[in-house]
Amino acid sequence: MRCFLLVVCFISFGVNCFGQTQLSSEDRTALSYILQDFEDGCLDSSTLAKYPINTFSERYYLSFLAKINREFDPTTLVNQAYILGNPIHNIVSLKIPLTSYQNPFNVQGVEVLALADKIGHQLDKTLHDVRADSVHLGIGLPQGFTGKDVYIGVTDWGFDYTHPVFYDTTLTQTRIVAAWDQYKTQGNPPAGFNYGVEYVGANALLAAGSDTSNIYSYSTHGTHVASIAGGTGAGSPYRGIAYEAQFLFATFLVDESAVLDAWEWMYQKTTAAGKRLVINMSWGLYHFGTLDGNSLLSQAITAYTDLGVVFVNSAGNNGNVNFHLKKTFNNDVLQSQVAFYAYAANPNMWGQSIHAWGEVGHSFSNGIVIKNASNSTLIESPYYSTNTTNTYIDTFLTVGSDTIFYNIAADSAHPLNQKPQMRLRVKCTNTAYKVILKSTADSGIVHYWNVTELTNNVGNWGMPFSYAGTGTVGGDSDHGISEPSCSDNVISVAAYAPSYATTGGSMVGGGLATFSSHGPRYDGVMKPDIAAPGVAICSAISSFTDAAYTTVSTVSFNNKTYDFAKLSGTSMSGPVVAGICALILQANPWLTAHQVKQIIQQTARQDNFTGVIPSVGSPLWGKGKVNAYAAVQAALNLVSVPEKTPYNAWSVYPNPVSEFLHFTLIDELPTSCTVIDECGERMELKVQNERVNVKHLAPGKYVIQLFLDGKTQTETFVKIN
Repeated sequence: MRCFLLVVCFISFGVNCFGQTQLSSEDRTALSYILQDFEDGCLDSSTLAKYPINTFSERYYLSFLAKINREFDPTTLVNQAYILGNPIHNIVSLKIPLTSYQNPFNVQGVEVLALADKIGHQLDKTLHDVRADSVHLGIGLPQGFTGKDVYIGVTDWGFDYTHPVFYDTTLTQTRIVAAWDQYKTQGNPPAGFNYGVEYVGANALLAAGSDTSNIYSYSTHGTHVASIAGGTGAGSPYRGIAYEAQFLFATFLVDESAVLDAWEWMYQKTTAAGKRLVINMSWGLYHFGTLDGNSLLSQAITAYTDLGVVFVNSAGNNGNVNFHLKKTFNNDVLQSQVAFYAYAANPNMWGQSIHAWGEVGHSFSNGIVIKNASNSTLIESPYYSTNTTNTYIDTFLTVGSDTIFYNIAADSAHPLNQKPQMRLRVKCTNTAYKVILKSTADSGIVHYWNVTELTNNVGNWGMPFSYAGTGTVGGDSDHGISEPSCSDNVISVAAYAPSYATTGGSMVGGGLATFSSHGPRYDGVMKPDIAAPGVAICSAISSFTDAAYTTVSTVSFNNKTYDFAKLSGTSMSGPVVAGICALILQANPWLTAHQVKQIIQQTARQDNFTGVIPSVGSPLWGKGKVNAYAAVQAALNLVSVPEKTPYNAWSVYPNPVSEFLHFTLIDELPTSCTVIDECGERMELKVQNERVNVKHLAPGKYVIQLFLDGKTQTETFVKIN
């Protein structure tokens, strides 16, 4: 029991003691219990654990939500040591001290007072919400599945290699196979790469401790994300989805080539070990690529997907920002005010990036107008056309002693999709000015996004387009899926609050997260693909981080304390799905990556929050809420034969074949190959004289695999007779 020396007045609860302030019967009962326990100035530990009671300045406070009216006077409550939040419409949070000499629960201007339900930190709730707990237990399945023998690759920043959540369930052996810190300069890079440092094995990982400080300083994002996907919990309730999977961690430089290297490194590690690979990407940028699945990064993802790699990506956190515009032109003009992120809020703040994409064969022109608070034009730039702006423009406008910098890069026909595009970046530090985007075209549809531009080029959050007087328009939150989540073969993940039962038996949670980005892609392709829990998810925190967080729970390991904390974002919902993909691949390792995505989507569940989702999917929910149990069941029931690998430098003949299958010329043909039948049965066959004997095989369709140049390559053939 914890006790404070407090002066207390016990309040008996009659029906009339609440005056005009209404409480539910359940809350009245709970209050009676709390105050009876509190009669001697102390509270029992069970009371403290059960109810929303906190201590501030050695006082007990009881937390409420209140519905207020015009008679509500916050100043009187502050004088009585009440703690108030900021009202949202007519709802406010109240923390009421249990030391008042008057009836503290009859508050003028408060119509309804509701005892605040205790909110659990929710990775433990997530397991149940997505039905992963049933998969772990093997209920109605041939066995429990935990992600064993599957690699989860995490491309991120802020990894704690020593954290016990990355050990096995006995806390004796690390499950991190290897880590590549691309920022590190002292040590050996991975084979085939000439930068960064690779750590392989427990001794090297523990000696390194964590990845190095980078543009995100000593972050914790990667640790939190990886623990959601596959942390053991290390004795805490916050166990991840695939808690026996193994890990590959890549702390990557912030450019597309570096992440592509990381994928290749992960693929090589996985194929060398004969494992399946799921790559989680809890990051994204709106000006990476084409935003329509045609970017180089998207094409690389497709290539790796064809090789069996499953990619999962957070859909983005701009669902509550009107950072998008869409205009169908007919010889007219669009104008909208560009909102700026606060310059004082980020030391790397530069300005705003307005990225615009048009339709093939339809050029458009953009520029900026600078106005004052009265909407009078002070100065404006010329229009810059996608047809004629062939070189990078870096220039400025001046208003008095102020300088507004801007630069432009444009294509009349982007080489990846032949669409006109323009990126207009603006820096304006004087908040008295309004920066107006102006755009014109003869015809065609143009889409625009307003994203914060940092000096380190990693800003990926939107800022609004807004109305600023006659002739201007505001933005919307549509078409907000970021790159590379908009890639065709990525599993793009939206976020919702996990649902769970309170101690009173009522269900809470389940709604879409306000921040979860909306689809579809601007070319009409439906995104996101699926939704998963991403609100207040509690997971591991790097013990090396210098980031701020609120500790929820701790564990001790090797004479060191390790923390857990809650974070929200599609960064958290993505690894939930990555972990489920690992469960699927443990259940059926012969599935193609395409089939894994199909299973995730086809087994999704719908409820009152999603509503009835059409067959094409929802721009908010994708195909619905991810269902690990149904997905694993479907995986077990699906027979799979991998498809042919594209772009092989070899082939087989004759095809169909009855006796000997020959290979076209390969410089160094391996001495064995793998043949897989339609039931997924694998056979290792010898290769002699550039051929393999398949006479003993039953008639049917087969896949033959060769391990060449560090990659598994496949061809299909048909056995006859």
